[in-house]
Amino acid sequence: MRVHELAKKLGINSKQLLAQLRQSGLQVSNHMSVLPPETIEHYLQVATAIKNKPKTTAAPARGKGKAKSAPGRGKAAAPSREKEKDKEPARARSAAPDRLVEISEGVTLQELAGQMKLPGSRLIKWLMSKGHLVTLNQVLEVELARQLVEAFGFEPRLSLLEESGEEELEREDEANLVPRPPVVTIMGHVDHGKTLLLDAIRSSNLVSREAGGITQHIGAYKVELEHGQVTFLDTPGHEAFTAMRARGARVTDIVVLVVAADDGVMPQTVEAIHHAREAGVPIVVAVNKIDKPEANPERVRQELVKHELVPEDWGGKTIFVDVSAKRKQGLEELLEMLLLEAEMLELKANPRRRARGLIIEAKLDRGRGAVATVLVQNGTLRAGDPFVCGLHYGRVRAMFDEKGRRLQEAPPSTPVEVLGFSGVPQAGDSFAVLESERKAHQVAQLRQQKNREKTLSKRSSRISLEDLHSRIEEGAVQELKLVIKADVQGSVEAISDSLAKLSTDKVQLRTIHGAVGAISEMDVMLASASNAIIIGFNVRPQPKAAQLAADDGVDVRLYTIIYDLLADVKAAMQGMLAPVYREKLLGRAETKEVFRISKVGAIAGSLVQEGKMVRNANARLLRDNVVIYEGSIETLKRFKEDVREVASGYECGIKLAGYNDIKQGDIIEAFVQEQVQAQL
Repeated sequence: MRVHELAKKLGINSKQLLAQLRQSGLQVSNHMSVLPPETIEHYLQVATAIKNKPKTTAAPARGKGKAKSAPGRGKAAAPSREKEKDKEPARARSAAPDRLVEISEGVTLQELAGQMKLPGSRLIKWLMSKGHLVTLNQVLEVELARQLVEAFGFEPRLSLLEESGEEELEREDEANLVPRPPVVTIMGHVDHGKTLLLDAIRSSNLVSREAGGITQHIGAYKVELEHGQVTFLDTPGHEAFTAMRARGARVTDIVVLVVAADDGVMPQTVEAIHHAREAGVPIVVAVNKIDKPEANPERVRQELVKHELVPEDWGGKTIFVDVSAKRKQGLEELLEMLLLEAEMLELKANPRRRARGLIIEAKLDRGRGAVATVLVQNGTLRAGDPFVCGLHYGRVRAMFDEKGRRLQEAPPSTPVEVLGFSGVPQAGDSFAVLESERKAHQVAQLRQQKNREKTLSKRSSRISLEDLHSRIEEGAVQELKLVIKADVQGSVEAISDSLAKLSTDKVQLRTIHGAVGAISEMDVMLASASNAIIIGFNVRPQPKAAQLAADDGVDVRLYTIIYDLLADVKAAMQGMLAPVYREKLLGRAETKEVFRISKVGAIAGSLVQEGKMVRNANARLLRDNVVIYEGSIETLKRFKEDVREVASGYECGIKLAGYNDIKQGDIIEAFVQEQVQAQL
């Protein structure tokens, strides 16, 4: 019997039982540890003895059989009440509520003057002495408001809308907190059964035993169980997960990693592990497709051990559950394990406060305007509540659940579709209910102004190889994170191992993700969220990924020789980086047809997709975003005429210098190299 199974029999929390077992000197690592028979028998006997113990009446009070006074009556209770009276003012004095000033995002000067009970003219005078010309109704920056409050001898109390759920819970009164359902995201490799598993769980409501027929409207839903609820996010795995974390949003409590028993660990499986680990989210492994004849769950366990996911049966801490989504086997055990993991995490929220949450997804509907799926994390969201969300604000005009039913309120861990936004928010934006729509409008305007300023200075905040040495010297960098993409897995491992050996006592080099294939948007989002550098070896970024990296200021380095890569990183760490050559892309063309001419070679009949193709420019040939050839454009023709360049949208014939192995669908990139002086 495991710890959690014994706790269930005893009717107590697994965490409480773990603490008792450890106090008694028993070595138990977690709630999945197997207990010795004598320990199980001892606890069950104690529980039985307590249950069968006869209830004893309270002993009569001394003195002629008089009954004991009820609590709160008579003279006996008076001293305790006096002590409570003495304690209460002491707490009030330590908190000094008359000197506390609440500073929230979007606070106005008039609101601060009202809290401090001071004339607004005094505050304006102080601000003018510091070079700030403001009016009473003007919104103040949080830092300026804090300085103002402290200057007049008051104690500021910051209440920021962008703070994390952990910071918010720290300030909550423990008496107001109640357990909330866990939020679960299912991730894994393509074709390993993620969607089928979600559908099987959704149609297997373990309380009502409904079979199918549940319509999905909002990309998230709740499953009712005998011992609680579980909220699932039905979002596009890695992309949504990374996009949210890139905006600082930890929306998921638990990740279910789906691995096919007949296929094993694949590249996207490893990618999912890296994403979950970077976000600090516990992983529960669902070994799917165990009904297949070629299924081998033990092989999956052995492969995942290499990625530090050790099953509890082998002395580790990771929960593994064998399931078959097709035959709906093991679903009850999987859901029970999710509730058990949630119990150990002690997930709590305060349903009696204003709602806070996160945007899961959003869209612009022609008939209903901006519509977004909101996951309520704390508080209760009600119809008519004014709110601010990212750069937008609004009022809850209507709310709908996953079945399209209209709701009047939504408690914590409930996903709802909300109408009433002033604009379309982004996935991961924070959602907060405020006291009035006017206040929400003020906060949204302030955020829009900050966003414009942030966009202008965003590039300089990202780390790059050029400024690595100076950032190390300033103490700003203790760890350089890398995302490595290469043409083959062997190159990924060789580069990761070689870079790890370059680590020094001042800076550690750590690969947070390494995989085979082109540099994708997800790679850029992961690097942006983790402030990492992307290194591409014999691969190229996808066009959208390259644009996203340029917008977010993510440093992308491309190499074809591993020694150049290692030399650049080492030189950057030592502050001796030589002038670098940055590539400027001129254009891209797709090969539509290949013409083979004797004594000439292969001519790529191409359509220029973007930019322009230039004769004698540097060129590379990409096949599935992997570099096949690098050289130059020898000949460029329009019909039968030789031309110097061909613009976007036009067709042309391209002859690559010394290369004839061209195939239909290949991409030809034209580029030039520009020298950039290194900045130390």
